[in-house]
Amino acid sequence: MVQTGLLFRSVVGGMGHYDLPLALKHSPVPKVEHFALLAGLEAAVRGMLVSAMPLAVYQSLGDAQMTSVAYLAAGFVALFCGLMVPGVTRFVPRRWTYTGGATLYLVGTALAVCGTPLTISLALICNAMATATVFICLNAYVLDYVERTRLGHSQGVQMAYAAIPWAVGPVLGVWLHHQWAPAPFLLSGFFALVLIGVFWWLRLGNGRQISRARRPAVNPLGFLSRFLRQPRLIAGWTFAVMRSCGWWVYIVYLPIYCVQSGLSDKTGGIVLSVSNTFLFLAPAINRAARRFSVRRSVRLAFLAGGGLMLAAAMLSVLPWVAVALCLAASFCFVTLDVVGGLPFLMSVKPSERTEMAAVYASFRDVSGILTPGIAWLILFFAPVPGIFIVAGLGLLGCWWIAGALHPRLGVERPSRGGGDQIS
Repeated sequence: MVQTGLLFRSVVGGMGHYDLPLALKHSPVPKVEHFALLAGLEAAVRGMLVSAMPLAVYQSLGDAQMTSVAYLAAGFVALFCGLMVPGVTRFVPRRWTYTGGATLYLVGTALAVCGTPLTISLALICNAMATATVFICLNAYVLDYVERTRLGHSQGVQMAYAAIPWAVGPVLGVWLHHQWAPAPFLLSGFFALVLIGVFWWLRLGNGRQISRARRPAVNPLGFLSRFLRQPRLIAGWTFAVMRSCGWWVYIVYLPIYCVQSGLSDKTGGIVLSVSNTFLFLAPAINRAARRFSVRRSVRLAFLAGGGLMLAAAMLSVLPWVAVALCLAASFCFVTLDVVGGLPFLMSVKPSERTEMAAVYASFRDVSGILTPGIAWLILFFAPVPGIFIVAGLGLLGCWWIAGALHPRLGVERPSRGGGDQIS
């Protein structure tokens, strides 16, 4: 019997892992660092696009208002795409949905290389759809595998992993664009390939299947109605929309303001890279916010960010002062990136992860519609600093809304009784 056992172990050990069907193997439980790695690679894809694309669109279309129209169209398409993702994942496994979203990055960068007004506009749409799809799937994975009390830690680690790509990418994208216009798009496409490869290497599969729905599949309007009945989710989503609008103004309209004010067209990419170095502080910001309370941190970030954007508009006759004030406001945006999503993520029911992840992800697309749409109207009767004023007022409005957050939101408590709520 002993010899038989030894022989059995020897044969099994000698066969290696290739003898077992892949379906019988269990993927390792993903860790926070795995999701952070994916977030970092996506940041490498988007880091160069975020600075090179506005310049390419502005140069191709030749007008700030037409640039707003192009971004507005991309926002509408991406919003529709994002709302359709939960329905798609009922028929297409999540791993393939994520892969399809990442592949859209490849399509978008290929179109951007062509450089014509039509292909640049189509590239914007593809990249926006890719961002929405990948973001929804990644958040669904996070909600599947990360405990509720560790969501803040997960957000901080993701920001830390994305810090270098976001810090280097914008200035590198502008520099490459000046050397050879297609270069930033080609390099971004390469990182999209790496993202797809690493995703499959991590073997995340389709996430946890929680009591596979026996009820009929809901349409987007169905889960939107459930979202609208939950004030905590509405408040958290509103915060995400407004912080994203702040980033839109900073990323798209600050470089245009720099060019129109006589500064170098590289200025926007440089200050964006500098502001993204704040991401290295994400873990420290998360720890400080949890001690200070999420409510106070969110309110302070909105208040300071709104005040700085208004000051930048008032002092727009001094371009470098306005740029410095916007740079200071970007630290508030980074703080909101770290803790501003917690009111939403901590309130999602396990049975609604994919659906509510889609609702949450729509903040990018809604902000991508609101910001260029409002900017298009403002530019009829005011220069670009008028956009800074509206952004500042919107941030201050979220400061007021955040006053309704529960004072102990996100604070770890020994008792499990009661949940975080909007009072």
